[in-house]
Amino acid sequence: MISSNLSAIFYLVSGVLFILALRGLSSPETSRQGNFFGILGMIIAVTVTFLSIGNFSSGFIFVLLFILVGGSIGAFIAYKIPMTAMPELVAGFHSLVGLAAVFVAISAFLNPEAFNLGSPGNIKLGSLIEMSIGAAVGAITFSGSVIAFLKLQGIMSGSPITFKGQHPLNAIILISIIVIIYLLCSTQSSNLFWILLIVSFLIGFLLIIPIGGADMPVVISMLNSYSGWAAAGIGFTLENTALIITGALVGSSGAILSYIMCKGMNRSFFNVILGGFGATDDSSTGSKKEQRPVKSGNADDAAFLMKNASSVIIVPGYGMAVAQAQHALREMVDTLKKNDIKVSYAIHPVAGRMPGHMNVLLAEANVPYDEVFELEEINNDFANADVAFVIGANDVTNPVAKTDPQSPIYGMPVLDVEKCKSVLFVKRSLSPGYAGIDNDLFYRENTLMLFADAKKMTEDITKNL
Repeated sequence: MISSNLSAIFYLVSGVLFILALRGLSSPETSRQGNFFGILGMIIAVTVTFLSIGNFSSGFIFVLLFILVGGSIGAFIAYKIPMTAMPELVAGFHSLVGLAAVFVAISAFLNPEAFNLGSPGNIKLGSLIEMSIGAAVGAITFSGSVIAFLKLQGIMSGSPITFKGQHPLNAIILISIIVIIYLLCSTQSSNLFWILLIVSFLIGFLLIIPIGGADMPVVISMLNSYSGWAAAGIGFTLENTALIITGALVGSSGAILSYIMCKGMNRSFFNVILGGFGATDDSSTGSKKEQRPVKSGNADDAAFLMKNASSVIIVPGYGMAVAQAQHALREMVDTLKKNDIKVSYAIHPVAGRMPGHMNVLLAEANVPYDEVFELEEINNDFANADVAFVIGANDVTNPVAKTDPQSPIYGMPVLDVEKCKSVLFVKRSLSPGYAGIDNDLFYRENTLMLFADAKKMTEDITKNL
């Protein structure tokens, strides 16, 4: 068994490594190093916790067994999961973090002696408060993450699900959770503890169902923050330094990321946290598909326009991820460069279904970092570019966000693709994007639709070039 002082030192080291991991993950150039620091920190934290078990005869075997089973399942899923399903995976893992917090809280409440928290009916007040908050946030995280997973996977409609009096009901339930926690701490009634869990599971469900597909990336980040705070709350209950540090890092970084994304999408941070308060119904008139003529072309037409261009801006999106077209895109860009054509990549903060989705795919194809620009850096360049090559991006290029107050994406900053002299839009069909609305860019005079699989179309354009 490792001493408590030595455990504290190793937990501190793992905490520092987690901080370095977050710093490294802030940039594609240092992301691999950041990922390594995170893995190393987690190995140290798990190992120290493992060696802190007092009774090796029974607990040792069970913990080892579950580490092996859980680690094997996690490794298998991570190896098999495609990049396009990463948002669903993140939502699924968040639900497990929340559920773990709930299970630990249940164990601590039913058997407080094992955690040095007192005895049943006589649990330390501070520990009971921490336990109650951790359990409530964990339950909210679990049920909310399950709904996010179902929406992202397409099992459940991505459209907002609303009903009359929804927000007042949410407010009443949230207030009731606070009241229940107060009464639970006063009476330590087991019935109130179970009621707290049930009500928390319910509000997690109600908070996420009114949030539409356009705001789902923010939801993922927000649930990430919730899972961190749940872990931190349980860390206090267990008096585990590593869990407190890790939970606080995840909770705060998730909250900051959610704020940045809300700012980038022109959404109210508090509205999203409170369950899409004021969310626009996707069934509004802005989401109805218009029957208007479009101009369509082929790879030969696209190659002709690019050959005669002096500058091309690539706008990748979820369609590129689905088709795994990033390597074909890199080959096309290399061909353009050989013809002295300037090429840049424009990345929207929420292109794909989660932050950094496109950056990871482009990095995988060895696209130079200095050619990749965020929305704020490149948006003014569209007006001076000859060709915009949109490969699978939809909602993030929709001009309706700037013109139609009834649209669910109204006010969201979008890439000013329509200002280019020519727009080449690679898409399988005229189907709407994840927000469920028609893209006005399809019907612009300067847009040429290229209906095909993104990878095949890009390869064909390269051949013609």
